[in-house]
Amino acid sequence: MNSLRYILSITFFLLSTWIYANKEIDSLLNVLDHDINNYSIYEKNKKERIENLKSMTVAPNSIDRYALNFSIYNEYKTYSSDSAFHYLYKNLALAKHLHNFTCEVETLLEEVYLLTCVGMYLEAKDMLSKIDRSTLPFSLLGRYYMYCKRLYFETGVSLPRNKHTSMHYRNIGLTYRDSILQVLSPADDAYLSEKMFQAKEIRDYQKALYWNDKRMESATFGTSFYALVTYDRSGILRTMGKDDESLYYLILSAISDVRSAIKEQSSIMNLAQIMYERGDITRANTYINFSWSVTEAYKTRMRNWRHIIPYSMINSRFQGMISKQNEKLQFYLLLITLLSFLLGVTLMYVYRQMMNLKVAKEKQQSLNKDLTVANNNFKKANLELLDSNNIKEVYISRFFKLCSTYVDRMHNFRKQVNKKLLKKEYSDLMKMTSCASDLLVTEQQELYEHFDSAFLHIFPNFVTSVNDLLLPDEQFILKEGELLNTELRICALIRLGFVKSAQIAELLHYSPTTIYNYRTRLREKALSRDVFEEKVMQIQ
Repeated sequence: MNSLRYILSITFFLLSTWIYANKEIDSLLNVLDHDINNYSIYEKNKKERIENLKSMTVAPNSIDRYALNFSIYNEYKTYSSDSAFHYLYKNLALAKHLHNFTCEVETLLEEVYLLTCVGMYLEAKDMLSKIDRSTLPFSLLGRYYMYCKRLYFETGVSLPRNKHTSMHYRNIGLTYRDSILQVLSPADDAYLSEKMFQAKEIRDYQKALYWNDKRMESATFGTSFYALVTYDRSGILRTMGKDDESLYYLILSAISDVRSAIKEQSSIMNLAQIMYERGDITRANTYINFSWSVTEAYKTRMRNWRHIIPYSMINSRFQGMISKQNEKLQFYLLLITLLSFLLGVTLMYVYRQMMNLKVAKEKQQSLNKDLTVANNNFKKANLELLDSNNIKEVYISRFFKLCSTYVDRMHNFRKQVNKKLLKKEYSDLMKMTSCASDLLVTEQQELYEHFDSAFLHIFPNFVTSVNDLLLPDEQFILKEGELLNTELRICALIRLGFVKSAQIAELLHYSPTTIYNYRTRLREKALSRDVFEEKVMQIQ
């Protein structure tokens, strides 16, 4: 019989491994994200269940009132420790009034459990010392041993820096395991749980999974019990090195924690640390903040202490990421401002040229029509001026259109950001800004292409003219489809009158040191190093 069970457990394990290996972790994470955003709905349902219990009518000072109080306590014990204590105290007083020893001891045991949950270990031990094990009814022995084991285990976990003392308390806790297994029925979940952890500790992981499967048979998805069973399964799989399957069950546990609206939980905090290790800082920050908020509401000392380091680490990393995104936004604003300034300067230049053209036309009309040679020379000069002005208008038109496009893009982007901020859709906002670096590269390339095209429209023979100033082996050979390269673009800006490396670096988005190095290499390639840039400025 045992061999058959072992074979079935291995078969189930292999089958589940194949199934869950094909599960999409991202889809489960999306479900969890949705549930966290709708946590208020689940919490509302939880409160309605509690209010329905409170509204039930039973006789005061009766065993029915005790049972109803206990039901309310069970709803509160993973939701609000203060309210849970309140109903325990009410039941303790009621049990004493009824002279019901079993109810009184049961209430004291639950108080030990609750004190352990909130990290009040000394108070829990003091309460436990008030219970005489020899007088306990048999029906409460299993719970007594379970709560003793939990208390000493939790005490050991609370002392991570003192390994000797921590192990001492853990060993005390283990002494209660045999008693638990002797007292409880094999169908009891606490019995199955102890068998599972016992198998895990001796590294019989297949057996541990077998006992976990037995517990899973009575677990319903979305309940706190399902969250507990899947959390334990995740831990077994993680110990086996099956990280993806472990993550799968940890997410299921977190979803069930959220849907059952419990606040005494661990899944989401562990999931936040895994997301941080995987580089998903946005989710890590969302999960750790959610976990911190529910833990604060439950008032659990021990879990608050465990939260401090991961909360600080994840939150600090997230704030750094937000800061970088803000820096990128500021860069775009600065770029738009710079382009707008250049547009204004260029428009003023065009206006002056147009005024000069108008003056030239008036002078042309006043010239002596009888002087044929002078008239022809004037017409020729006027045509050249018109052609130059048309070229400048094309150049300005291109940059005006480009600046206008950037203004529109930035305006639309700003509106989208404002909408997301108003709606507090921070995750969507992060996604919008996550591709900013790629967008910057694309827009820089677009700016270069417009500049190259407009400049060569004015100076079509510029590349040839620059090559004439260079040594034969150092002349530029452009790639197919390439109008200018970086060095030629620097020469083009020098031709336009930008002689300072800082100015050129700002326009081309390089450091001044990089521009200085490029100019030095250009002079080294020139036929006449000392006058190379002067000759570049004379190119027509």
